[in-house]
Amino acid sequence: MMKYLQNIGRSLMLPVAVLPAAAILMGIGYWIDPAGWGADNAAAAFLIKAGSSIIDNMAILFAVGVALGMSKDKDGSAALSGLVAYLVVTTLLSTDSVAMLQGTDPENVNAAFEKIGNQFIGILSGIVASVMYNRFSHVQLHDALAFFSGKRLVPIMTAVAMLVISGVLFFVWPVIFTALVSFGTAISKLDFIGAGLYGFFNRLLIPTGLHHALNSVFWFDVAGINDIGNFWSGTGEKGVTGMYQAGFFPVMMFGLPAAALAMYHTAKTKRKKQAASLLLAAGFASFFTGVTEPLEFSFMFLAPALYVVHAALTGLSLAVAAFFHWTAGFGFSAGLVDFVLSSRLPLANMPYMLLLQGLVFGLIYYVMFRFLIQKFDLKTPGREEETAQIEDTASGSRFVKMAAVIYEGLGGDANVVSIDNCVTRLRVEVRDMKAVDEVKIKSTGVPGTHIVGPNSIQVIVGTNVQFVADEVARIRNKG
Repeated sequence: MMKYLQNIGRSLMLPVAVLPAAAILMGIGYWIDPAGWGADNAAAAFLIKAGSSIIDNMAILFAVGVALGMSKDKDGSAALSGLVAYLVVTTLLSTDSVAMLQGTDPENVNAAFEKIGNQFIGILSGIVASVMYNRFSHVQLHDALAFFSGKRLVPIMTAVAMLVISGVLFFVWPVIFTALVSFGTAISKLDFIGAGLYGFFNRLLIPTGLHHALNSVFWFDVAGINDIGNFWSGTGEKGVTGMYQAGFFPVMMFGLPAAALAMYHTAKTKRKKQAASLLLAAGFASFFTGVTEPLEFSFMFLAPALYVVHAALTGLSLAVAAFFHWTAGFGFSAGLVDFVLSSRLPLANMPYMLLLQGLVFGLIYYVMFRFLIQKFDLKTPGREEETAQIEDTASGSRFVKMAAVIYEGLGGDANVVSIDNCVTRLRVEVRDMKAVDEVKIKSTGVPGTHIVGPNSIQVIVGTNVQFVADEVARIRNKG
């Protein structure tokens, strides 16, 4: 199970890499025009729309990225199938479609279906598409249907699978969503403890997209709280209104960037530069704009236990801020932009104490993340084993020769069942481990091999593993 989650996390790295830039564009645009969100300034509108085109479609990026990353051949038809899966479920379970199925007006449809296009659905779509690709991409149909054989069959089978899953979600999704709304309404009566519980479950539900259900209770006027609306309009009680927003500032501006620093410092030496490029951008996006998904999705599947710690610390931060009645608010998210804009509002109460709290939480995050990563060898970005890099050549002939020898050493077509790769390794499933010639494999200059099961072996290549993997794929296809 842990290995499967880590594979999902690895697959998410491609779409996650583009998110920090989009978040920063939106943050700058909102800073230029905080009231109109681009309505009063063309430059702000340009930046906000450019960033939101990516952030608002995060679920689609996840569907495509997970389908591509989890498919055995990393083939484009798997990515297409991920998109097909997402379009099927979100179209069938859209508010208008559900209204038609139920024979009622759209305004009478459960609010859960307004949130069906979330990250959880995107990841689920990608997983289903990858399963369909791995199962049907080499299936040969009767000659009369030969056109639909192989990879062309994958999107079709994916669509069929998503019909079934959509039928299940039609009944299950509203129940879960409504239960969370009821839960949120109940804990809202617990003062600062309720704020802490809300913060904990808010982060814990991020991977599923169901945090929107809780947010609707506390931030908007579902249960009469309307924390965001009342704070910005000046309607409410000073030191109380804003309690479901304030505690996010120490986490997003200080805690998560400190966690990113800890992950960088614990990265393996030869992976630090690559880890830094992601963590620096994601950490800055969190601090400046308050958009945390690029950073959170970089480790939530790779190290789920660490993500639970992050959720607990977020809950603690909200509880502390609510207990001392330190308040600030946000219209976009709890980053520097909104902190500056909200700190002068009438209902802001000692907002600069949140900065002091942030410094403390930044230290806590850094120490805890660094300790836990090293203590339990958690596979956060950059924690792959150190391997010697293989110098690239202009012609690529080095990788062609390496791939040929490695594939022969693995036993060739007769023995190799499947080959995948991560950042530094070929991951191979074989029929008979006795047929594998590790000496021949190591003669190519690779740092080593690692047998991980009776039929599983990893060839440690280095950060140029993709070039070797591509050449091996060509050899297999020719075979």
